[in-house]
Amino acid sequence: MEKLSIGNAELYHGNCLEVIDGIKADACISDPPYGINFDFTKNRSRKGGLEWGKSDGLQADRKWNNIIGDDQPFDPAPLLRFPKVILWGGNHFGSRLPDARGWLVWDKKCHTTPDNHSDCELAWTNLNVVCRIYRHLWRGIVRAGAENVSNCAKHHPTQKPVALMQWCIQLAGMPEVVLDPYMGSGSTGVACMNLDRRFIGIELDRGYFEIACRRIEEAQQQLRLCL
Repeated sequence: MEKLSIGNAELYHGNCLEVIDGIKADACISDPPYGINFDFTKNRSRKGGLEWGKSDGLQADRKWNNIIGDDQPFDPAPLLRFPKVILWGGNHFGSRLPDARGWLVWDKKCHTTPDNHSDCELAWTNLNVVCRIYRHLWRGIVRAGAENVSNCAKHHPTQKPVALMQWCIQLAGMPEVVLDPYMGSGSTGVACMNLDRRFIGIELDRGYFEIACRRIEEAQQQLRLCL
């Protein structure tokens, strides 16, 4: 298990199940593998990596890697011990989750025309809140905000907007330490840097781990410039 410390972020390359029992965090906010065995390597009409937009200096691959662990049913049990938990894709493994009051909805379509992809994504939470909707356009090369295709490439096939993850952190009450055991390309970590939260991230895929490290380091540098 490789560990890097970058400012107020602790980043692990390896299997989260090997270290998660020893980790202390105020919240677990993550987009884990759903267990749906989706094949991102097949030729599809949508493009990947650098072809999605302007290169920002990171090693975004033109062909996606499949999500490690997505070929097996996902067990959320190891993550449920944390005080506050937000798990995107909870509708895919809802039978293994407790009943919940505060589901989150991310409206990705934002009144644009329908296509073959989901109009929204759902997150299970253990938060004592009513159901909430966050609207942020995110459809192929059409992405709102700083991650628009004109600004940067898309680094991960299931990448979440940094603004969405910032919203999650704020809904969770701005916890001091946030864990993402399935870090991917590091959007939760970047959100933590933007909000001056401590972050613990774990990622098994080496390529995505390196991208996450770079993105989180650059977010810290940008924050220091703004202070």
